[in-house]
Amino acid sequence: MGEALNRLDTDLFLRLNGLYAGWLDPIMVLATERNTWIPLYILLIAWLVRLYRKQAVGMILSLVAAVALSDQTASALLKPLTLRLRPCHEPGLKNLLHPVLECGGTYGFASSHAANSFALAMGLWLLLGRRFPSLRWAFAWAGLVSYSRIYVGAHYPLDVLAGAGVGVLMATVSVTVFRWLGRSLKNRQAGNTATNTRHR
Repeated sequence: MGEALNRLDTDLFLRLNGLYAGWLDPIMVLATERNTWIPLYILLIAWLVRLYRKQAVGMILSLVAAVALSDQTASALLKPLTLRLRPCHEPGLKNLLHPVLECGGTYGFASSHAANSFALAMGLWLLLGRRFPSLRWAFAWAGLVSYSRIYVGAHYPLDVLAGAGVGVLMATVSVTVFRWLGRSLKNRQAGNTATNTRHR
């Protein structure tokens, strides 16, 4: 079963990686580079602070926690645990894939790019999706970043899917904890207010 899944994953990778074009290469390189999105993150923080003032601190910390947990789960836990070579490090694939960038780290399961981008997208959706339905487009952005990892030959589709799952899970955990802490703080403040009122 494992061999069959790996073969299917490899075949799908080669098919997707083979769908390249000269004009698309620089776009995918931009999409896959982490520094490309720093201005977006700065704008996001500024937007949250403008909308929610002091409340934005908790939201930002929740998003940072989601991304940090996702990154560590993918990079520090799963990659050393599974030891699955990136396709660009697989000797049998080097002459079959479309190289765009230097290969990078040795192991690829799971994709930290996919984990981090989906953690941010899911965190934003859980926190603000009801008020801002257009935030669903954050998942399209996360999908672009994730696909770019296949395009540049750094990850198999299964690496990306696993990373996306990690990101969604960690965002759900982080936002749940953030909301629980918020409710606990409100209840404590309400209790203190009631106590002070009775003692007057």
